[in-house]
Amino acid sequence: MRFLKALTLTTALYGGAGWLYIAGNAVVHPWTLAMPLTHFLSWPREDTFGIVCYGVSALSLFVYLLIKGE
Repeated sequence: MRFLKALTLTTALYGGAGWLYIAGNAVVHPWTLAMPLTHFLSWPREDTFGIVCYGVSALSLFVYLLIKGE
């Protein structure tokens, strides 16, 4: 159970950091959101990465809070 708590909290934090990174980029230079996240691959795009990070962060935090409450 300790491993699952640590995993979900870490995933929530890093997912949130990824989303904040993309949100900051969207404010500074929004025209790059449709571009690939890296020049090595054509997928994911920056906007897709931000959406996935937000979803992973929210789901991980939800699971973490459920586990922590037990």
